[in-house]
Parts: sequence; C-alpha cells; structure tokens
Amino acid sequence: MNCSISGEVPEEPVVSKKSGLLYEKRLIERHIADYGKCPVTGEPLTPDDIVPVKTGKDYGKCPVTGEPLTPDDIVPVKTGKIVKPRSLTAASIPGMLGMFQNEWDALMLSNFALEQQLHTARQELSHALYQHDAACRVIARLKKERDEARSLLAQSERQAPLPVSAVPAVSNGKREEEDMGAGAKRMRPGVSDSIIAELTECNAALSQQRKKRQIPPTLAPIDALESYTQLSSHPLHKTNKPGILSIDINLSKDIVATGGIDSNAVLFGRTSGEILSTLSGHSKKVTSVKFVAQNDVFLSGSADKTVRIWQSSEDGNYDCRHILKDHTAEVQAVTVHATNNYFVTASLDATWCFYDLASGLCLTQVEDPLNSMGYTSAAFHPDGLILGTGTAGATVRIWDVKSRGNVANFDGHTGAVTAISFSENGYFLATAAHDGVKLWDLRKLKNFRSFELYDQDTPTNSVDFDHSGSYLAIAGSDIRVFQVGSVKAEWNCIKTLPDLSGTGRATCVKFGPDARYLAVGSMDRNLRIFGLPDDNASTES
Repeated sequence: MNCSISGEVPEEPVVSKKSGLLYEKRLIERHIADYGKCPVTGEPLTPDDIVPVKTGKDYGKCPVTGEPLTPDDIVPVKTGKIVKPRSLTAASIPGMLGMFQNEWDALMLSNFALEQQLHTARQELSHALYQHDAACRVIARLKKERDEARSLLAQSERQAPLPVSAVPAVSNGKREEEDMGAGAKRMRPGVSDSIIAELTECNAALSQQRKKRQIPPTLAPIDALESYTQLSSHPLHKTNKPGILSIDINLSKDIVATGGIDSNAVLFGRTSGEILSTLSGHSKKVTSVKFVAQNDVFLSGSADKTVRIWQSSEDGNYDCRHILKDHTAEVQAVTVHATNNYFVTASLDATWCFYDLASGLCLTQVEDPLNSMGYTSAAFHPDGLILGTGTAGATVRIWDVKSRGNVANFDGHTGAVTAISFSENGYFLATAAHDGVKLWDLRKLKNFRSFELYDQDTPTNSVDFDHSGSYLAIAGSDIRVFQVGSVKAEWNCIKTLPDLSGTGRATCVKFGPDARYLAVGSMDRNLRIFGLPDDNASTES
C-alpha cells in the first residue's frame, strides 16, 4: 500500500476517517497544518480525523470502533485515483538521470518558446514606438509650417505699401519710379565721389596690410587636413524640397548659413549644434547667402528676383529690413565689399547692382551689352576695387568698381561659370564651371593651371580659398582640398572627401575659421561638417 501523497510505502501509515485514504503520517500532518483539508478530496480535515493503522495481531481489535478484528477481516485500503506508484525508472540512478534530462529538455523548449514570444513582443513595441515618433515628427513639422505661415502673414501686414508721393521714394529697396511704366529706365543716384574715396581708402589700407601678411600660427596644418573626416550631419532644410545651394560662415561667431531649394535660409550654430534661426520670406530657392559680420546683417538672394536684407534682433532672430526688387531675373550671387557698407548682386538679367547696405538703395545698376545670357556668380577682390563676375556664357568678366568699366575678360571655360573665389594674397582667382576649375594670375591676366577633376557629365559647383589663402577647396561629385602653390609650383591635392549625401552632387563648400573644418552642402537637406575628431570633441566640451 502506498501513501496517497508520496506514492511510496509509508513508514507510519495513517488512514483518514472521512475518505479512507492512506497517508504517511508526517506528510499528512504537515499538509493539515498548512491547508486544513484533504490533499486528495479537498474536504476539511483535522488531526483528529486521522488514525494510525495497526495490525490485528497487536491488539486484536479495530483501532477505530474497538470491535474484535482478525487478519481475515482486513481488506485492501482504497487509495486516491491520482496517485500512481513510482515507476521503475525512478528506482535507479540512471533512470533518475534520464528523467532529469527529459525534464531539462522540456524546460529548455519552454524557455525557447518564451524567448520567441519576448522577441515578438519587443518587435511589436518597437514598431509602435516608431509609429509614435513619426507621428510626433509630422505634428512638429505641421506646427512649424503653421508658425511660418503666421509669421509671413504678420510680416506682409507690416510691409503694407506706402502711399504714393510726388517725390520718388524707396520702399523695401523697390523704387517707385516703376509706376512710370514697365519699359522706363530707373534713375539711380550713382556712386558719389565720397563713396569712391571711401573705397579707395579701404583698398590702400588693405593693400598695405597684405604686404605684411603672415600665415596665422593657428591655421590648421597640412597633416590635420589629411586626417579630415565627417564630424556631423545636420538636416536643416525641408524634406519635400531638399538641396542646399549656398553656404557662408560668420568666422567671428562660428555661425554657418545655408540657402536651400525650399526657399529658406538657415543660420546654424556650429559649436552649439543647433539651428539659431530659419529665415522665411523668399518664394523660390535661395541661391546666395552672405554675412555682414560687423553689423549683424545677413543677405540672401533668390530665384524670385529679390534680395533681402536681414537685421539681427535682441532675441537672436533676424528681421527682414529691406526687400530689393531691382532685378528682372533670378539673382544668382551676392557679394559684400570689404568696408561692410556696400554689396553687389548679380543676376541672370545680365546686370549687376551696387547697393548701399544701410539704406538698401541701389546706387547703380550696370548693364553688360556683351553678356546676353546673364551672370551666374560674382565676388569682390579682397581689396575691394575689383569685381569678378561669371557668366552663363562661360566667360569671366573683371570690373573696375570705381568706373564700373569692364577691364578684363577670361575665356576658356565650357558651360556656365558656377563659382568665383579670390585668394587672400590678391594674386590668384579660382573659377569653376562645367569643365572643371581654372586658376588665373591677376598680375598677368592669364590662366596658369587647370583642374579637370570630374567626368563630362559632372560639373564643378563650388570653389573656395580659405581666409589665409593657403588652401583651396573644390566641390563636385566629391570634395577636394588643394595646398595652394604658386604659378610655377604644383598645387597638390592633400585630401579627397566623399559626397556622403548619396546624390553625387556637392553644391557648395566653405572653410571655417583657420581652416579647422569644412562646411559642405549637397543636393540633400543636410549640412555636413568635415574636420578633425579631436577638434570637434574639444569644441563640444
């Protein structure tokens, strides 16, 4: 007879008065103390309900009723149906090891199933979080576009047209002589003698300084540029209209400005890694951006034929101070004079305009009868008395700012001249076009070196000398940095950086302070910063 709990032969057998089931005494007493009921039937059970099992030969009577009892009167005790005798496999060590192995295998299978369920639950949770994050981004973008629309509406209300007066006036840079008729030629005040004297004085001072110019000790060395890699990438412009067309850097404040196809100009703090301001107002792509650092003024030119002058406010934002509407075609370039008091814009209408920065007044608009295709780029010489312009007809035209006369022409490019950059040494001019980059000696007015870096289907989009005149950066299907040589000495390529946008078109490139980093724009919406990782870590700390 086996115990109804353990399935073994009991050492001290006891039987329940209520159910007649046999138990091991120590097991049933412990169970009653814990639960107070029969482990088989579930009926209430107390210690008084169990009695020890004795044989008749010991007492000769029934231990319960006290009636006479013989061995022949004893019948088998009924046991619980759920109790089975221990199997033979459990009676030996190998058998028990086999049982343990089977139980272990079953446990591992159960654990594997639980891990699969956990993995599935994690995937579902990740998907739900991704959907939530995407919804938050969409909501944030919609709120931003709503705020931009409200800002534009408020700005348009502030810029309501002024009443017409008898005296010609300037309102946001647009002269009211336009009322004289579409074909009437606008009257310009011209460049006065005092302005010419100011430009000449600035030229003399800068030329004198250039003779004593030395390479700054803080300039990034060649081995540093050879180690440049991408430090960061920042999505500044809209996803539905990706593409950065122009870049400029405020060297004193380390602020990067970008002009995008989404018609916005964005000011980005490189050290903070945050967008400082998004300037909205243009109706088409922003083709050119320029800082006027000393006056906290920012300029933007656009394909909507306008130029905007933005003034920094106390809260860190920029307010549109003037909207200049003197051109009749896309504005392709904006360049600031060394005095920081004047600037020039160049347009596909084949004219360039000389502006007074403080008033936003166009002092003169120079037409070019030899240029029927318009201007695609422009830049001031560092001394300020020479203006270089690139045309859609592959010609580089050099102008005397004082006389507004064309003093030299550089031919030889194929396709539109996409970018112009004067070296700080005052002697070299780099121009980019569909066929590559050409270097010009301004002293002898001739081309002394050409770089054909890309295939016929890939134009060169941008060139930029660093502020010391020691390096030249070129952007096309990749970004290449050259060490500036001389007319006879080689210009060695010291670093080639890939275009990581995936578009195959790096559209603009600009050196940071002391050539410590390169800011690159491409046909996606990201501004990319290339430099030394150690410099980036020290800047962030």
